[in-house]
Amino acid sequence: MRQRRLKNEINVVPYIDVMLVLLVIFMVTTPMMSTGSVELPASGTAPLKPDKYLKVQIESNGGLAVFDANGKSKKIKGIKDLKGELTALGGSGEKLSVLIAGDKETPYKNVIEVLDEVKRSGFQRVALETASK
Repeated sequence: MRQRRLKNEINVVPYIDVMLVLLVIFMVTTPMMSTGSVELPASGTAPLKPDKYLKVQIESNGGLAVFDANGKSKKIKGIKDLKGELTALGGSGEKLSVLIAGDKETPYKNVIEVLDEVKRSGFQRVALETASK
């Protein structure tokens, strides 16, 4: 009687199937994840963002958040605390740009108040962030 040889193989087809399913799940859910609760107004001529910038986010309810150059966010209580936070983040001597991202439902008055406070903080390069169409 002839003896059978053992095969030392792993069937990888089920692992590939699982990986493809996970890839599809991540591809579908990633666009749904948003970094903030701000829906930017669209513009047909949105310029490119600078390499390093600070970002002030204005929510539709008037809440403020400041993002440092690395993208780390910090909630702010009000417009009076904005100047201190911006000088703390941009006080390293670099000429950083500041982007203001206002929700499209935010009153225009709130955007102008933030714009004025950023200018009073000593930042020269200030822009409004928009989404591209």
